Amino acid sequence: MVLPSKSSSPSRRNLLRTLGAGALLGGLAGCGVPAAYVPPGERAAADLSASDRRLTWANWPLYIDTDDEDEARRPTLEAFEERTGISVEYVEEINDNDEFFGKVSPALMNHQRTGRDLIVISDWMCARFVRLGWVQEMDRARQPNVTKHLDPQLRSPAFDPGRRFTVPWQSGITGIAYNRRRLGREIRHVSELWAGDLKGRVTLLSGLDEAFALLMQGNGVDITQWTADDFHTVCDQVEKQVRGGQIRRFTGNDYIKDLSSGDVLACQAYSGDVIQLQADDPDIRFVVPEEGAELWSESLMIPNLARHKANAERLIDYYYEPEVAAELAAWVNYVCPVPAAQDVLASAKDEETAALAEDPLIFPDAAMRGRLAIARDITSGERVEFAKRWNVIAGL
Repeated sequence: MVLPSKSSSPSRRNLLRTLGAGALLGGLAGCGVPAAYVPPGERAAADLSASDRRLTWANWPLYIDTDDEDEARRPTLEAFEERTGISVEYVEEINDNDEFFGKVSPALMNHQRTGRDLIVISDWMCARFVRLGWVQEMDRARQPNVTKHLDPQLRSPAFDPGRRFTVPWQSGITGIAYNRRRLGREIRHVSELWAGDLKGRVTLLSGLDEAFALLMQGNGVDITQWTADDFHTVCDQVEKQVRGGQIRRFTGNDYIKDLSSGDVLACQAYSGDVIQLQADDPDIRFVVPEEGAELWSESLMIPNLARHKANAERLIDYYYEPEVAAELAAWVNYVCPVPAAQDVLASAKDEETAALAEDPLIFPDAAMRGRLAIARDITSGERVEFAKRWNVIAGL
């Protein structure tokens, strides 16, 4: 296993979210537009997997291992093709959840094929697909590795109890990143973002789905069962901080630039991004606040009428082999959804690779796990109202 250069591996997350046409469509469909929902009996197509040894997989850019000498090569994926004889068309076409929703929703709501057998989107968007009946239930009999190795903390989110329709690709933590040297102190609580020595040097994430949970946790809210009142309390607090000049701006993952330059001293951030930043600046820290932080996933799903369902299920299960999961984790540096991969990395001959096994941002320890929670998703009935208020605050 070869460890990539983290400094040459930029984040693949583009998280500047707005309530676009796709989000509005999802909200309307969830509120009862009959044409959008697909009942269980109408989701499957004839599976050609046995005779047609291929599949098409849509993923985000920079979200899979690549070869040191040739970035067009993907070692784990090539190994799967060689082992199974299944050819994979891997398409890096997902740059934003709402944008991708808008791309595939016309086909799905009209009971047509998307041309994709496997997709990876954020769990809050997965929740919308599951509610609309746009994805197929997986056959766990074909996925013994998923059954055995999936992280127990990720096994049963509120939107998909038992993970019948989704399987995490990678996971991560939304917490606080800060520059210890420039700030001159530690940060341990969400409320410290509002400290006087950080005025004008703080950023929050612009996307509603990315920002709200951590801020609620700072108020002591159990984000697995938050309420509308909890949401509006957070909005009131953030509005106050905007008016007082505490918040420099709202960002997508371009907070990386601000934190690296020193324009920002503390910000909402993603664990995987910070691992990459630390390779160039060890003074940058990532903290799971004492009140807790959000654990999220981006998950694999098989859309309706996919023609190679069994092939897709086999590919998913392959990435849950601990050896394969370890190789992937060494590249992407997000929270690995396969805890058994930790022992594989620890036994690596390369010292830098082996050290990844001890990184709590890839394999959270018990103390950190105790402070992590998966937020309940924003329902279709809540989304339009909540996004309207948040987008005004964030200037979207």
